[in-house]
Amino acid sequence: MSNYTVESTKVETIDGAKLHTRLFKPTEEGDVKDNLVVVLVHPFSILGGCQGLLKGIAVGLAGKGYKAVTFDMRGAGKSTGRASLTGFAEIKDVIAVCKWVCENLSSDRILLVGSSAGAPIAGSAVDEIKEVVGYVSIGYPFGMFASILFGRHHKAVLNSQKPKLFVMGTRDGFTSVKQLQHKLSSAVGRVETHLIEGASHFQMEGPEFDNQMVDLILPFISSL
Repeated sequence: MSNYTVESTKVETIDGAKLHTRLFKPTEEGDVKDNLVVVLVHPFSILGGCQGLLKGIAVGLAGKGYKAVTFDMRGAGKSTGRASLTGFAEIKDVIAVCKWVCENLSSDRILLVGSSAGAPIAGSAVDEIKEVVGYVSIGYPFGMFASILFGRHHKAVLNSQKPKLFVMGTRDGFTSVKQLQHKLSSAVGRVETHLIEGASHFQMEGPEFDNQMVDLILPFISSL
């Protein structure tokens, strides 16, 4: 028997987009560790990003006793609306899903996890949602080329006092280790980094690193 179950729902944003959303949770209610819920934000919709890329992490977290929520941002998968180039419209999507979590899962503690372009989008939502208690970035695109699209998101997460964990491969391609360190030198609050030797940006989005991401997220949750 599987150690997790999945439920699907639609979440509506303040501007009318309907987001296809999935809740992964432990099979037995008694196995739920606490009321913290992990909300995962997928990579760039315009390059094919969708919630399916985060299923492995969500399943891993549910198997360890945490409720995890994935969703297709506007214009991705089965969600309505149109994807934006810079990810600013998608901040509303993150806020709507977090509001749904608070209202429907009796949770007042949310960990936001963003992968690739989902990291700047999630980062911009961190201080917009009081229930968010921490933030994890997987492959935040801080590099010069990516900053043309996502540069205006940087300040929000770097200026947030909430605890932050930045995970990146040393061969990311979009962001060098030096660029990451330079950006994080201006960050406030508690900031942790974890570098994965030899991993590229798109490898990190793939299933081979899902278990490692879960193993990094769990102790971060325990520290919150």
